[in-house]
Amino acid sequence: MDTKEKFLALENYLNTLLEEDVAIAFSGGVDSTLLLHLCIEAAQKNGTHVYAYTVHSDMHPLADIGHAKRYALDAGVIHTVLTVDELNEAGIRNNPVDRCYRCKYALFRKIKNSAARFGIRNLIEGTNEDDLHVYRPGLKALSELSILSPLALFHITKEEVRLLAGQKGISVAKRPSSPCMATRFPYGTLLSYDLMKKVDKAEASLREMGFTNVRVRVHGNIARIETDPEFMGSIIQMRSALAAGLKEIGVDYVTLDLEGFRSGSMDLNIKNELKQD
Repeated sequence: MDTKEKFLALENYLNTLLEEDVAIAFSGGVDSTLLLHLCIEAAQKNGTHVYAYTVHSDMHPLADIGHAKRYALDAGVIHTVLTVDELNEAGIRNNPVDRCYRCKYALFRKIKNSAARFGIRNLIEGTNEDDLHVYRPGLKALSELSILSPLALFHITKEEVRLLAGQKGISVAKRPSSPCMATRFPYGTLLSYDLMKKVDKAEASLREMGFTNVRVRVHGNIARIETDPEFMGSIIQMRSALAAGLKEIGVDYVTLDLEGFRSGSMDLNIKNELKQD
C-alpha cells in the first residue's frame, strides 16, 4: 500500500473499532496524539467515547505530562492520569536489558485493568512501523496483554505519522521523540529518580538554548551530549557554560559525541549481538 492507502485503511479500521468505547495509552507524543485525534473523529461518527490514559512517572520528561494534559483537555476526552513508581513496580532499579518489557507490562496492565472497570475491551497504543525494526523488548509485553497497535498494523512509519499529523493540523506533528529517562544510562546502571530528574533538567536547559534534538547520556562520571551535527558548532562555542551546568548532575567530565544524535545509542551492543545471532 502507498501512504494514502495506509491512511485510509487506518481510518476505516478505527471507525470499526470505535463502534464501541475504546481506551488509548496517551503519552502526548506525536504517535499517540495522532491516534487520539483519529479515535475522536471515529467516536463522533459512532456516538461512542474515547478514554485516554496517561502515565505519570518520574522516569519520563516532566514536559510530557503537561503536553498530554493540555491536549486531552482541549480535545474534551475522558482523561485519566495514573501515577506509577516504575523503579519498584516494574523491578527495573538496576536498569536491566529487558527494562522496556518490564515497564510496558507493568504500565499497560495497570491501564488495562482501569479500562476494564468501564467495560472497555480494546486498548490501543502508538507503536509505529519503524519501532518494529529496532530493539524494542516492550513489544512482547504488548502482545502478551493483547494491546492493539494500529499504526504498526498498517505499516505506518514515523515519517508518515508526522505527515498525517500535519495534514490533520495537530500541533505536535514536529515534536521530537521523548523516551523515558532510563535510556540516558547504560544497562546495569543503578537508577535513581533524583539523578534522572537532574538529567531531565539538563536536557530541558539545552532545549531552551535552542538545541531542539538533544540527549545527555551519563556513563558513570562522564556526561555525553548527543545533538544534530548542525548544532555542534554552537555547543563548542558555549562549552564553558554548558560544561559547568552539566557538572551539576554530578559528573566530572562533559563530552560531545561527534557521531551526533541517534535514537537508541545505548542499545548499540545489543543490536550488534542480535545481528550475530
